[in-house]
Amino acid sequence: MAGDPLKRNQNLYWAYHQEPGHTTNDCKNLKNHLDRLVLEGKLRHLLHRPEQSNVETRQGTLRPPIGTINVILVAPGRTGSSPFRVMSVGRFPIEPDERESKRAKVSATPLIGFTEEDKQGTLQPQDDALVVTLRIGGYDVKRVLIDQGSAVEVMYPDLYKGLNLKPEDLSPYDSPLVSFEGKIVIPKDMIRLPVQTDSDVVKVNFIVVDAYSPYTAIVAQPWLHALGAVPSTLHQKVKYPSGGQVKEIIGNQGIARQCMVSAISR
Repeated sequence: MAGDPLKRNQNLYWAYHQEPGHTTNDCKNLKNHLDRLVLEGKLRHLLHRPEQSNVETRQGTLRPPIGTINVILVAPGRTGSSPFRVMSVGRFPIEPDERESKRAKVSATPLIGFTEEDKQGTLQPQDDALVVTLRIGGYDVKRVLIDQGSAVEVMYPDLYKGLNLKPEDLSPYDSPLVSFEGKIVIPKDMIRLPVQTDSDVVKVNFIVVDAYSPYTAIVAQPWLHALGAVPSTLHQKVKYPSGGQVKEIIGNQGIARQCMVSAISR
């Protein structure tokens, strides 16, 4: 050990160093060595983690809990005896491996992607819009267009009437929009409704417009971002994370093509 031996506590003896000064649990060199071994992954199987998820520091902030490790130290035995003799048994605190914590957080979030298998059941090649059925305001609504290029959600007259909405249900909204026909449309105001996909519910502000559209509604970036969803027109799917897994909303190419024919005919 470094330092002046005469200045050490003579009542404490560290047998492994064969010098006085401190106990096993107070050996800084040993703790630093154990920390390095944990970071290298060599002692992971010996770690004992506390049950609580975090502990409070003196500053009042939260940090990950410190794990502990049981250590048995041995030293060469005397001539004619066992090759090794136990010097000390201790339980030492080990700082958490920050890299391991980050990897755990990343792996907890499911990755969203699309493969060739996602094309199964679709008509290819195609350039169809992504049209789905969503549960809006407690009703299953068909002909909903997924438009990731739009910044607002829109509701058209068919859905407004189908939901039996009244003027008093609406909130003011006066920014003009551009219709599919290229005309400037003044909205009839706005309404906030829940959009449910499986067990996940996102409340959406729909801009109600009195204009023609082959679709009943358009859901756009606000809904996609709130749900954490990723759409793909190529694969005719919307994927989103939920409960540690990836769920899907399947598009309907038949309805998408009917809507396109209707828009062109008009």
